[in-house]
Amino acid sequence: MVETLILVAAALAGAAFVLALDRFVRGPVAADRVIAFDVLTIIAITGIVLTALFEGRAVYLDVALVYALLSFLGVIVVARYLGKGA
Repeated sequence: MVETLILVAAALAGAAFVLALDRFVRGPVAADRVIAFDVLTIIAITGIVLTALFEGRAVYLDVALVYALLSFLGVIVVARYLGKGA
C-alpha cells in the first residue's frame, strides 16, 4: 500500500515537473524563469525524497538536504542579480 502511494506521489510530482518546465521555457520575463527554476528544484528534491522512501535508504535524504541548500543559495544569488538591473 505504501509503495502505491509513493508511486502516485511520484506521478503527481512528474506532472508538476512538466508544468513547471513549460513555464521555465515559455516564461515571458526572467522572474518567471527564476521562480520556475526554483519550483523545478523543489520538485527534484521531492523526487529524491520519494526515492529514499521507496528504496529505504536514508543517505538520499542527506543528498536532498544538500541539494535544497545549494538550490536556495542559487536562487538568492540570481534574484539579487536580477534586482540590481531594475
